[in-house]
Amino acid sequence: MITVKDQIGQSHNFIKTPQRIVSLVPSQTELLVDLGLADSLLGLTKFCVHPKHLRKQKTVVGGTKQIDLGKIKDLAPDIILCNKEENTKEMVQALSQIAPVHVSDEKTLEDTYALIEQYAIVFNVQEPAEKLVAGIKNKAQAFKNSLSGLYSKSCLYLIWRNPYMVAGQDTFINHLLVLNGFTNKCREDRYPELDQDDMLDVDYVLLSSEPYPFKEAHIREIERHTSGKVILVDGEYFSWYGSRLLYAFDYFEQLQEFL
Repeated sequence: MITVKDQIGQSHNFIKTPQRIVSLVPSQTELLVDLGLADSLLGLTKFCVHPKHLRKQKTVVGGTKQIDLGKIKDLAPDIILCNKEENTKEMVQALSQIAPVHVSDEKTLEDTYALIEQYAIVFNVQEPAEKLVAGIKNKAQAFKNSLSGLYSKSCLYLIWRNPYMVAGQDTFINHLLVLNGFTNKCREDRYPELDQDDMLDVDYVLLSSEPYPFKEAHIREIERHTSGKVILVDGEYFSWYGSRLLYAFDYFEQLQEFL
């Protein structure tokens, strides 16, 4: 018997290792592949873009907010993987009628380590999971050491346009901003709308490549509202937890050189 409590407190019991997986979270889909579970992965979302070839080989069951329950039921999954922020409570409730739904809730690197360790238990992939966690921890520590003594820089991290929305406190993005030596000027939680005047007194405005695809043209637009430096950043490295973190800190080192 395999027993695990997910990150919203739900307990799940499995008589044997789940062999048929549906993942409704892009970063967790990539994580499964890097843990050696690609063959067990049957269904995913249209936003599961890493690795690139995967959507051609698996069943696309919808997005992260809207799904085809019929397709998922036909796949007869042993387990469905969701995330508290990316998927809705209503989805989780409906999916639980099909199979056990493991829900993650990522706000910090420590949450990510805990998730990988849970997957190690559920899917019997202890060795690659331990190697991955150790690799991320080493990268994170080396990056932290490189920032020692640097001053804190105020920033706003834009995730949407029309209306402008930013990443607030109590988010995984904010956790990584702090690791990068930034102070998030947004003091609200989650992803509030932003008034243009709020951009005036800030050192940096970071324009994320996702979920809104900010481009070079948007830099000039934002510069009209702020005296701070406006920079395009790769949103995957700031918001994808899991195995993408193994490469995120190399990106962050390059970003620091650009600031």
